Order: sequence, then structure tokens, then C-alpha cells
Amino acid sequence: MASVCFRELKKNFGATRVLHGISLDIADGEFMVLVGPSGCGKSTLLRMLAGLEDITAGSIAIDDRVVNDLESKDRDIAMVFQSYALYPHMTVRDNMGFSLKLRKESGQRIDEGVAKAAKILNLESLLERYPRELSGGQRQRVAMGRAIVRDPKVFLFDEPLSNLDAKLRVAMRAEIKALHQRLKTTTVYVTHDQVEAMTMADRIAVMNEGRIEQLGAPLDLYDRPANLFVAQFIGSPAMNIFDGVLSNGTVEALGSRWPVSPAARGADGQAVKYGIRPEHLQLGRDGVPAEVVVVEPMGHETELLVKINDIDLIVVMHGRSAHVPGERIFLAPQAANAHLFDAASGRRI
Repeated sequence: MASVCFRELKKNFGATRVLHGISLDIADGEFMVLVGPSGCGKSTLLRMLAGLEDITAGSIAIDDRVVNDLESKDRDIAMVFQSYALYPHMTVRDNMGFSLKLRKESGQRIDEGVAKAAKILNLESLLERYPRELSGGQRQRVAMGRAIVRDPKVFLFDEPLSNLDAKLRVAMRAEIKALHQRLKTTTVYVTHDQVEAMTMADRIAVMNEGRIEQLGAPLDLYDRPANLFVAQFIGSPAMNIFDGVLSNGTVEALGSRWPVSPAARGADGQAVKYGIRPEHLQLGRDGVPAEVVVVEPMGHETELLVKINDIDLIVVMHGRSAHVPGERIFLAPQAANAHLFDAASGRRI
């Protein structure tokens, strides 16, 4: 296991700046998730850690040893890719043991390493098969097994579940998290899926346009997003956000007064963005009037798309609902769960 440290890391592709001075400390044994939209620089950052991309400026250290000039093979890391990257002409056993064979390890050491990894990942019955004979989930487990066999200081995962169907992604999320809890190896995991980030991470770094917007534990980011980008990116369904003006301890917006948390700061007349998550918009006998547009029953909960002054909002109700499109309802926002952001800067206030 090892700690990882990025210091003022920058990356340019020609005249295009991709990373703008990333600084980040990853603790020994931590599961760190880098999350953000496509093109934000998260995979580039991971590839620089792996030694697959050159560093324009700054430094990367693994266990306090700067690795900027070290070859990828000398960094003691193992990477699991989105595409599995298995050798089609090799059996599962040979794929998993290939890195040890390259190191010229003994046959006994290779067999022991493969057997151990196969047992952890429930691959023992598949060792003599070829990749073409495996499902997507089985191939991804083999790719993980190949990484485990190397016994690296750091595991790197680059969107490893993107090619799997929804049900299998959920199962593999649990497998990877359980694997980390068992091995305690420092892990850096890249994804654009904020649900993966929320369910797997010890800490999340939310990236946007080559910068880290916020770093913290999953529920900290969910409960106290630092800015509009994080507020809208973290959470599913996304936070409802609309324009308003602070007035006497409330926000005037969409023709109604919306409650705010006593902890919120701001001056009367200040233009703000008012944010409230769908599950924090309760229904009441009075409050903010809205019209039901779409009802989406999920079984354990119901999502309502409602409209107020031509603005669409999402409401999540626990259980089932008898509401119908066209119905007039009243929303009772929970003040303690309201979020205020400065309209100009987008920063939390």
C-alpha cells in the first residue's frame, strides 16, 4: 500500500490546457474517486499517475517518492481499463499470470498468485477458458484478477464498468468495494457516473475543466455542495435550481416565497440561485402552487415532474402516488435542506 500525492500538476496537449495545477493527497489505503463530465481531465490525471502520459509541470509522488521520470512498469501500480484489455489467445489463467511471467517469477509463485486472485474473485472454474468464452462481467473480473496478482502499491481503475449493463454495474460496484475492503490497497477510480462515486468512495474529487471543484466525503458533497456545478452534478435526480432574490430571510422566486436555512448568509436584494433536492420538496395542503406534468412510478418511490411558471421541477415521493397530470398541488420545501448560491459567482452562500 502507498500514499499518492499530486502537486500543482499541469498537462497541456499542444496549446490546449487540460489540467490547471491539480494538488491532491490520497491517503494510504484510501479509495479515492475522480468524478466529472467527459473531457474534464480525470482520465488524463489517472494516466499521468500510471506513467502513460507525460507531465507538463508539477509532480507526482507515490509513498513520498517522486515518480515523474519513472517508467510505468517501475511505479508498482496496476491499472484496470474500460476495455478489459485481455489477450484473446491466452486462457484466463495465462492472462492473470502474464505480468508475473514477464517479471520472470517462478512457476510456483505464478500459480499461487493466480490461485489466490481466482479464489477472491470466484474465477476458479473459469481458469481454462478464453476471453471469448466469458461474459462482460467475467472479463472485467479477470482484468481485476490480473491486477491483484501483481500485488501493487496502488490500483487504478479507468471507468471499468462503462461497458456493462445496468444490473451488472450494480453487482460489480459491490464486488470492487468489497475487494478494496479486503485488500486495503490504495485505489484511484475514475468515473463519470456520480452514483458510482457516491456508493464506492471514501472521498470524491469532483473535477470540471481541469480543476477540482470540491473534495470531500460523498455525503459531505451531497449535503453541502460548494458551488452550482457540484450541486447539479452530485445527486440523482439532480438538484432543482432556479433564480431568486433574497428578501427578509426568504427567497422570492417563481411567484412565491421559498424558505431558507438560518445558516445561509446574504443581503436583502441579492440575486441568488435557490437549490432544493427532489426528496426535500414535500407535498402539503398549502405552500408553493405547482401543476403535475408527468408521473413516473418506480415502485418504492414516485417521481413527479411539476411546473411552476414554465419552470420544471422534480419531486420525489416515498411510496406510490395517486396524482395525475394536470393536477394542482402545493409544495412545502424543507428550509433546513435548502441551498443558496450567489447568482454571479455560483459559490455557496
